[in-house]
This record gives sequence, structure tokens and C-alpha cells, in this order.
Amino acid sequence: MAKCAICSKGAHFGIKVSHSHRRSNKIWKANVKSVKVKVNGAAKKMYVCTSCLRSGAVERA
Repeated sequence: MAKCAICSKGAHFGIKVSHSHRRSNKIWKANVKSVKVKVNGAAKKMYVCTSCLRSGAVERA
């Protein structure tokens, strides 16, 4: 469940390349936290990425 409820930032897929150039699939997950957020004056629990928390896109309850 690594998906931000505000900006919809989610997992990214790619290929990991080792020093010997062996390639394998890799997933990079978004830094998502479960926080209580004020929504219309009421507290609600959401998954929010840390960049949205730092930018002030949401207000903690």
C-alpha cells in the first residue's frame, strides 16, 4: 500500500544493474507514512508521502 492519498505517488519499477552488469527487476517504493490528517475539520487516517508532509500540503490532526 505504498501510495500517497494526496499526490498519488506510488512505486516505481526499473532494472537493477550490478557491477558485473547483471540485470534484475527492482521496485522503488515511495516513502509513505500513516498519519492522522484534518479533513473538513475532522481527523482522518491517511497514507501520505513525506514530501507532502514537509511541503505543508496536509495538516496533521
